[in-house]
Amino acid sequence: MAITVSLVALFGLVLFFLLRSHSLTPSAAFTAAGFGFFLASTGAAEPINQLTTDLITAISNL
Repeated sequence: MAITVSLVALFGLVLFFLLRSHSLTPSAAFTAAGFGFFLASTGAAEPINQLTTDLITAISNL
C-alpha cells in the first residue's frame, strides 16, 4: 500500500509539471494514464500494482 501512495504522489507531481509546461508527448499520456489508474483503483489497478511491485522488486535485486 505504501508503494501505491508514493506512486500516486509521484505521477501526480510529474503530471502537474507536464501539464504546466504544455508537453503533449507520449510520456505525458503514459504518466496521465498511470496516475489515473493508481488514483481511481479501477479493475485494471490490481495488475498495474502487481507489475509495478514486480518491477520495483526486480530493480532492488540488481
